Amino acid sequence: MAQLGPVAHCETGQNGSRTARALRRVAPAGVMAVAAAVIGAPPIVAPQAQALPNGDSIMMVPTVPGPPQTEHLGAATYLKQHPDAAPQGANDFGCKPTAQHPYPVVLAHGTDSSAYSDWSGLSPQLAQAGLCVFAMNYGGKPGKDSYGTEDVWDSSAQVGTFVDQVLAATGAPKVDMVGFSQGASVTRYYIDKLGGAPKVDQWIGLASPSYGGVMYGLVPVADKVPGIYKLVQAASSLAAVQQAAGSPFMNDLNSGGDTVAGVRYTTIGSRVDEMIQPFGNIALKGAGATNLVLQDLCSADLTGHFHMVYDPFVQQTVVNLLAPDRAVAPNCVPVALGTGISDVVLAAHS
Repeated sequence: MAQLGPVAHCETGQNGSRTARALRRVAPAGVMAVAAAVIGAPPIVAPQAQALPNGDSIMMVPTVPGPPQTEHLGAATYLKQHPDAAPQGANDFGCKPTAQHPYPVVLAHGTDSSAYSDWSGLSPQLAQAGLCVFAMNYGGKPGKDSYGTEDVWDSSAQVGTFVDQVLAATGAPKVDMVGFSQGASVTRYYIDKLGGAPKVDQWIGLASPSYGGVMYGLVPVADKVPGIYKLVQAASSLAAVQQAAGSPFMNDLNSGGDTVAGVRYTTIGSRVDEMIQPFGNIALKGAGATNLVLQDLCSADLTGHFHMVYDPFVQQTVVNLLAPDRAVAPNCVPVALGTGISDVVLAAHS
């Protein structure tokens, strides 16, 4: 397989700041913490944050199913009127894995986003394939309407809390995990650094910032300008800054190797990712890693970072990996360069 480069969901500079603000509007999910009470099953208490020392980071579990969406703008529009929406097919804590599909799937969204915003397209497909699906909103700041903005170490611990809740509810011995952008980093940190490996069978990273990004060359410049990262953080988020190439978190994540034994790792990335440059930073180098490049599988599909979770070819590839008994060949059709960017801009001004 061709090697992929990691995808960094880091927003910096003038254009990056506008993108970060737009992304916040793409996923306005101020979701209330809810306990999933299912007939025939004990109530499952929604995980609370593994909080920062100052209590600035929260995790919520949305439980009211929303309709499937085909792009971020539709999800953003729906969330404005239904802020507690969960992706259809997700967070049924009464779901029991089958012999064919023994591992529930945990989905982790990207920076300045939410479960519904990123997974309203894929989650229904996974549920229809016979999988138990779960998705949390992690890394939120109290009073804000988006998630994945706070300390990424803290968010990684929140992932572990949620995994334990899912395993307790389903009785499964392990989960499979799918992370988009920052979601790929915090799930992998949980697996590699927080003892999660025995609880995970398969990890899939979409547009994974495995080694961070230089953000169109801005990071090397920022490294030489005192105080610039504080300005970047103010314009975007703490989590965005923490995912830059060479940051303490990225160095910590990959120290001692980027995979651990016993887990199957797959990255799916794009040569034209708008946020992660160089795109080669997406690829994992360790044993047990498979790195897929979208354009090597479908050269006409020029999906980049923002459209990755809504790209039908990518969605079917993920379904095939998680439910091989339901595998069908993805339909390779042309996708224009820049698809999904206008959705972000329109959502920001809707």
